[in-house]
Amino acid sequence: MSGHSNLLSWILWMPIVGVLGVLLIPRTKETLIRFWSLINTVITLALSVVLYMKFDTTTPGMQAAFTIKKAWISQFNIFYHLAVDGISLPMILLTSLLFFICILSSWTVKKQVKGYFALFLFLQSTVFGVFLSMDFFLFYVYWEVMLIPMFFLIGIWGGENREYAAVKFFLYTFFGSILMLVGMVALYFVTGQGVDSFNILALSGGKFANETVNMFGMALPFAKIFFVALFIGFAIKVPVFPFHTWLPHAHVQAPTAISVILAGVLLKMGTYGFLRIAFPIFPGASVYFADAIAWLGLINIIYGAFCAMAQTDVKKLVAYSSVSHMGFVMLGLAAMTVQGVNGAVLQMFNHGTSTAMMFLLIGILYERSHHRWIVRPDGTKGFGGLYTQLPKFSIIFIIAMFASMGLPGLSGFISEALIFLGIYNRFTTITVIAVLGLLLGAAYLLWMFKRMFFGEVIEENKSYTDVNSREIFYMLPLCVAVILFGVYPAPLLNIMKASVGKLVSLLAQF
Repeated sequence: MSGHSNLLSWILWMPIVGVLGVLLIPRTKETLIRFWSLINTVITLALSVVLYMKFDTTTPGMQAAFTIKKAWISQFNIFYHLAVDGISLPMILLTSLLFFICILSSWTVKKQVKGYFALFLFLQSTVFGVFLSMDFFLFYVYWEVMLIPMFFLIGIWGGENREYAAVKFFLYTFFGSILMLVGMVALYFVTGQGVDSFNILALSGGKFANETVNMFGMALPFAKIFFVALFIGFAIKVPVFPFHTWLPHAHVQAPTAISVILAGVLLKMGTYGFLRIAFPIFPGASVYFADAIAWLGLINIIYGAFCAMAQTDVKKLVAYSSVSHMGFVMLGLAAMTVQGVNGAVLQMFNHGTSTAMMFLLIGILYERSHHRWIVRPDGTKGFGGLYTQLPKFSIIFIIAMFASMGLPGLSGFISEALIFLGIYNRFTTITVIAVLGLLLGAAYLLWMFKRMFFGEVIEENKSYTDVNSREIFYMLPLCVAVILFGVYPAPLLNIMKASVGKLVSLLAQF
């Protein structure tokens, strides 16, 4: 432990300080609870910015200055081990920014305010725990505990079918967690239960390439069997086809802020799991299954796009577009090249900002209309002429939509271009078919925009008011991010290039 090591603990535990503060405030002091939660997320965001400012972009692995490692359950060699590198830092920054914005977007929550903000801050701490943990047991604990606030935030503050959505989300993720637990236990025993048996960094490097495991009376390759177990565990969270069916229900039923966190951060925990655990620990198996990962990514892109095109609920449309966009991340990971993996990590960040904008805007529209129908079940229009009625809202929506579409000059373009540069030589056929996904994405988003924003203002929409100053304030950082990183992505690429290069070099040895 040295240097600024306590900074990571401060980032991890500051939301818990926020939870304790919320619990001490009387439930009748709702405004005080909101401001306390906002101040807490501002401090966490400031700490993350300090981490970014002090980060050494030339160091390829974990930053020694920030690493902290202390015994936790010493009998089983389990440590409180936190560290950060160029792959986890963008996720820390994204998490801090989105939770700050979501507190502001949750200002209108009226139901059980105390419980909502306490669970929301608790959720933030568990997400930080996943991105900072370098002990596999600690990582697993945070991965599992995250389910508790999510279950209640969807199940209590969600829509009409919130209980069904919450249970489905819980069961899917819990099933994936069990597979991850099996993989973790197998690693613990194959390494001899030693001091580094849960150390993610020590487990990395392809040490298990020649190990076998006896199952069903046969000696099977250890690395391939448990890579698949970990892959499915993480793939459910991404979500990768066919494990995606929990996502549309969770998104549609969740309150706006939870939809933002779900799409902006939690989906990235799955792809982060590939980069942090599955690929470095089982690099040979990762290379062996690269073709399968690429085809799964392609299915996500095309299937998600067609499903989005068929939706009449705008929130469900954006939810399926997330399935499609996460397919591009899978393609970048499967490429296992510097451009491909850089593009994948950049897409994780950029999709987090652009899709957060889309869900926040849908939430703003829902507060005015109390529905999300592009076309109602009876065939009548739900929205029409919004561009005339809500000009400021429409301009922000256009920026978010074009960023999501991958238009040059906005953030989505750079990351998707890097992914295509990275995969072309290895997966030429898949690259050509994946381009169709970009075309489909542009088609369903523009068709949605045309039906909602152009034409005559329908009578019901005439009472809607444009975005207010609070809504503009919390949308502004995201607008700046999608434009800034679309024109000048260097600040993010500089963070990740050394760490991504180290991972790609490892995979290239197999």
